[in-house]
Amino acid sequence: MSKRDYYEVLGVPKDASDAEIKKAFRKLAIKYHPDKNRDDPKTAEEKFKEVNEAYSVLSNKEKRAQYDQFGPDAFQNGNAAGGAGGFGQGGFGGFGGFGGQGNFGGFEDIFADFFGGQGRRQGGSSNGPRRGADLRFDVEISFRNAAFGTEMEIEVPKEETCDRCHGTGAEPGSDVETCPVCHGTGQQRVVQNTPFGQMVNVRTCSHCGGTGKIIKKKCSKCHGTGTVKVRKKLKIKIPAGVDDGARLRVAGEGEPGERGGGHGDLYVYIFVRRDPQFSREGNDIRSKETISFAQAALGSTVRVDTLDGKIDLKIPAGTQNGTEFRIRGKGVPVLGSKGRRGDHYVQVTVAVPKRLSDKQKELLRDFAYAGGETWVGEPKSAKDSSQDKPKEKKGFWSRLKEDI
Repeated sequence: MSKRDYYEVLGVPKDASDAEIKKAFRKLAIKYHPDKNRDDPKTAEEKFKEVNEAYSVLSNKEKRAQYDQFGPDAFQNGNAAGGAGGFGQGGFGGFGGFGGQGNFGGFEDIFADFFGGQGRRQGGSSNGPRRGADLRFDVEISFRNAAFGTEMEIEVPKEETCDRCHGTGAEPGSDVETCPVCHGTGQQRVVQNTPFGQMVNVRTCSHCGGTGKIIKKKCSKCHGTGTVKVRKKLKIKIPAGVDDGARLRVAGEGEPGERGGGHGDLYVYIFVRRDPQFSREGNDIRSKETISFAQAALGSTVRVDTLDGKIDLKIPAGTQNGTEFRIRGKGVPVLGSKGRRGDHYVQVTVAVPKRLSDKQKELLRDFAYAGGETWVGEPKSAKDSSQDKPKEKKGFWSRLKEDI
């Protein structure tokens, strides 16, 4: 029976680079590893063998060239397996068989993928110390507290080491025995004989749950888990200048570890409420201020709000609508700095009154006529409009014609 095309098995094109072949192999090896397919280990084992065989050929330049010339049938008699060191005696060997094979190019990296990068450091044993999980806690603070910093107390629901049994899970004074199945290792090694050699699966001991110990009398407080649920109060300091979405790390306030492992960390995520007056861009503050037409035209001094309270802002004569004024050093403190702050930008809006008295209309109309504008507003009558309308100035040629 003809074998499947090796390129098809790995899901790569025939001109794939070595890096692409290696990447595809890693992905498929993890996908079909028996430890990840306990519901259907037989199918997974076959897929795993197929992927391994394809990679053992395509990762070797000489064998790949031979394969490209003669096809998969040239490797049907085990040449790919034995020749490339893939399925010889003890080839699976629990991962040990892969570690020594030059053609597998980094299967230990895949081993790290299975165990979160910790398997090799702990010698592959699940019975070693394990660090506790990290926790997340969200807090909401005001705009000003984010700018200037604050201290606050939070209450974090978490698991904590049982103070009765001190994490052993056993009732004080009771005996704790070594697991007779795994002999304290926390692991079971299941050996399967295959046509290609022995396949060894290392699994968590089902008898002791991976602890390596048998508790005769469980702790009455934690019921053998070694931890209890608590709501722990913590005081945290939020530094000046934090922004929305910032994250603070509180070391050692996560979940407790197992078998002597250290605590995880607590990460506090900060969310800042919007302020009705101010908006933030980096360390700069922006706000808006409304001024009258007279203030814009003639100039004035107005009181504006800042993070530090009200201050006087000078509006020069002739200020246009939408003009921005910069107030130096009145923005948000720069996170982690000593005294440095951003700036505050104030944008002015010139207000146009919706209602005017007759006197105001008259004055504005005179103002407009003085500037050369005509037919401003709604005159009371045609007579008034003719009287209000300024006389048109005569040009040089008009005066010359009158003189002639």
